[in-house]
Amino acid sequence: MPDHPNTPIRPLKVLVVEDNIINQRLAVGMLHDLGHTGVVVGDGEKALKCLAKLKFDVVLMDVMMPVMDGLEALAALRAQEQSRGGHLPVVMATAHAEPGDAARFKRAGADGYVSKPLEIGSLRAELNRVIGA
Repeated sequence: MPDHPNTPIRPLKVLVVEDNIINQRLAVGMLHDLGHTGVVVGDGEKALKCLAKLKFDVVLMDVMMPVMDGLEALAALRAQEQSRGGHLPVVMATAHAEPGDAARFKRAGADGYVSKPLEIGSLRAELNRVIGA
């Protein structure tokens, strides 16, 4: 049993889907500080290609991105899971937080939600919650 509810049970491999380079660096730095590994792609289309090749424990997905946004990528991922099985936890992230976002993202198939700018405590708690820690 971990010492604290926010202590990770195990290191996670996290796919960070984010188009902004500053937010990419911030997310990867926080994940590293939490004992996790972050791999970055810049849009939802690249995320789906990456997920087809590599295994991850969880996805941290920006909502608003060019090419394919986070909700489109989430819908495509969940459709793939319907046909092949499995479930990859996805935590949505947005800077344009609105009341009801968490419920809207959950209806869309997300497992969790964090607002930006990311805060390490919130990120740790949400990652632990979605992986069942």
